[in-house]
Amino acid sequence: MVGSSNLSGRALVQRIEPVRAHQQQVVSVAAASRLGRQLEEIIASLSKVDARFALIGGLALASHKVIRATQDIDLLTDSEKAEDIDRELVALGYQCLHRSADAGNYLRGDERVDFIYASRPAARGLLSNATSIQTAFGEVRVVSTEGLIGLKLQGFVNNPHVPAATNRDPFEALDDLMTVIEALCPVWPNREIFSSTDRFLI
Repeated sequence: MVGSSNLSGRALVQRIEPVRAHQQQVVSVAAASRLGRQLEEIIASLSKVDARFALIGGLALASHKVIRATQDIDLLTDSEKAEDIDRELVALGYQCLHRSADAGNYLRGDERVDFIYASRPAARGLLSNATSIQTAFGEVRVVSTEGLIGLKLQGFVNNPHVPAATNRDPFEALDDLMTVIEALCPVWPNREIFSSTDRFLI
């Protein structure tokens, strides 16, 4: 005979689920706090070398009420400041994984920072027109919704082998891209038709 103090399966689940949810919330808050400290450190370094910057990527999407899981910091910044930024990040303990005229990728332990360097008119326009938005990490300049969509498309079109390299279904990657586009801009404004080229560059 089972004693009255024993919990049924359903009662046990009812007790466990709130605890599990609380644990997940604590982990989420801790991750956000850690990411916030990392972002604050990066912003201080960029300000030190007088580099303009704006948030892009997953953190920028969250600023526009589109929630995407991310553990990286993605920033758009001045291309002519790339050398100064590299020096500052190396001083903070980051390792440069890749750097070109268009982008730079840095890693410190499991903390990653990715930069897109604004050198072309469209990218410079996005950087100049970025607006300050109150985010979970404080007030930060964020690229516009159209700019975020353009950068997403640029990454997808110019890196067709990324899904294959990460063993990700390319149709899943495209669906993810379209989900972001639909969430950011449910009604697409009229624009002039892009000229036909083999690459899409902002």
